[in-house]
Amino acid sequence: MINFFTSENGKLTKCEEPSAGCWISVVDPTPQEVMELIQTYGLDSGFVKSSLDEEESSRIEREDEQTLVIIDTPVSTVDEDQTRNFYTQPMGIIITDDYVFTISLKETQILTDAMHGNIRNLRPAFKTRFVLQILLRIAALFLTHLKQIDKISSAAEQQLHDAMKNELLMQLLALEKSLVYFSTSLKANEATIEKIFRGRVIKLYDEDQDLLEDVLIEMKQAIEMASIYTGILSSMMDGFSSIISNNLNIVMWRLTIMTVILEIPNIMFAFYGINTVDLPMPYTWFAITLTLFLTGITAFVLVKWKKK
Repeated sequence: MINFFTSENGKLTKCEEPSAGCWISVVDPTPQEVMELIQTYGLDSGFVKSSLDEEESSRIEREDEQTLVIIDTPVSTVDEDQTRNFYTQPMGIIITDDYVFTISLKETQILTDAMHGNIRNLRPAFKTRFVLQILLRIAALFLTHLKQIDKISSAAEQQLHDAMKNELLMQLLALEKSLVYFSTSLKANEATIEKIFRGRVIKLYDEDQDLLEDVLIEMKQAIEMASIYTGILSSMMDGFSSIISNNLNIVMWRLTIMTVILEIPNIMFAFYGINTVDLPMPYTWFAITLTLFLTGITAFVLVKWKKK
């Protein structure tokens, strides 16, 4: 799908035809639309293919008056079992003399925010500032998702006393994998932004320096938060495993006590059920009383020994 947006009175508006200085949003394009991008708008075919490659890493490249910025964006989804997953998805930004293109396989929250005017003063005509505002929004979204990961892990920590639940374990495993994805993508994004900061690929203006510094600061903060949360979650997983092991030991101990206690009546009644003469006190009441006494003593001893 290809949509065109231009800025009017400081707000983005959707238009039917592209004009100089507009933003062209491309989401999950068909083969015909890919050919249109290459033939009609003259985009580099390699740039377009790279933007649609799910495995493409963050980078910046310039070729024939076109600049490609591939940036990893955070995505959050919920599985059928209500497990929340976080991962990253590359998005390509191609800057030409007339237009700014964003190309991605799926519509992300960044694009949705931009289309609905949730990013203030977004003006595609100012291409450098437009790109930096998108990058700043991406960095802010990383921070938001990292805070969500921290909240989910904290909620799971409160339920560690019921650690026999597989749902908690699967949720923590998913969060741990998400943090690995985030850390890798954030470091790649940081390298891309630092390359932009040097001003050799994208022309920077004086009024854009502060915005670019904000982007770099936000990205470094996200990297630091991802590192901290990874350490916390790793420690929590170790604690989670210990609690599961401890709970299993408690269950096995209780089952052992029950097995030993239940064996005493079997032994006593089997002994008195033997067809043998001269048994001591061959009376039913005596066998029952002796069985209850031995069972009580055994249970008391085992429970006291466990507490020690």
